[in-house]
Amino acid sequence: STCACVEYYGKALESLIKQVKIMSIHGKMKHKRNKIFTEFRQLPGGILVCTDVMARGIDIPEVHWVLQYDPPSSASAFVHRCGRTARIGHVGSALVFLLPMEESYVNFLSINQKCPMREMKPQTNVLDLLPKLKAMALADRAVFEKGMKAFVSYVQAYAKHECNLIFRIKDLDFASLARGFALLKMPKMPELRGKCFPDFTPVTVNTDSILFKDKNREKQRQKKLEQQR
Repeated sequence: STCACVEYYGKALESLIKQVKIMSIHGKMKHKRNKIFTEFRQLPGGILVCTDVMARGIDIPEVHWVLQYDPPSSASAFVHRCGRTARIGHVGSALVFLLPMEESYVNFLSINQKCPMREMKPQTNVLDLLPKLKAMALADRAVFEKGMKAFVSYVQAYAKHECNLIFRIKDLDFASLARGFALLKMPKMPELRGKCFPDFTPVTVNTDSILFKDKNREKQRQKKLEQQR
């Protein structure tokens, strides 16, 4: 749903899935966007992590799966996203991830968009890759900061969902969400003010001590910290 989520999960998938080409695209890229899109179209296979910037008006041959990790904020965008697969007589699948509290979105889409859906049972024996993602954040401040930014942007986007009777921010389990983002600590943001999260355990490491792998970025950060001191 957000550029920050695309950047974070694109980076995560790149590190976690070695045999497949992973590319990321979002609205803030501007000039790079066309280059990435053209390159992706020419690949024999791969994964494109993207925002709704790719939901309509583009044609990529033989897309087998469209995975909608975040339900789109507009119902028409749901159909446009699905339409990236099964084009010109080809077969394809589209899947949207919903929490149990969001399941009435299925009825909403069947009425609003005449779009019938069926439940897909959760996969079993799924690998838990969150410890690896946490380790990446501890090893590189860029990953740590991307994760925090992605979480904040996700919560803000969720709060603005057009179906706010179904997607209610007050019902969100922030602790589970933070664990799913492999966060090292809860960020400071208005939506979390005054709340306690006994189900979330922050790391014991002082996150200020996490360094950027990029030496220039770390140098700039240290300079900024020195000025603040």
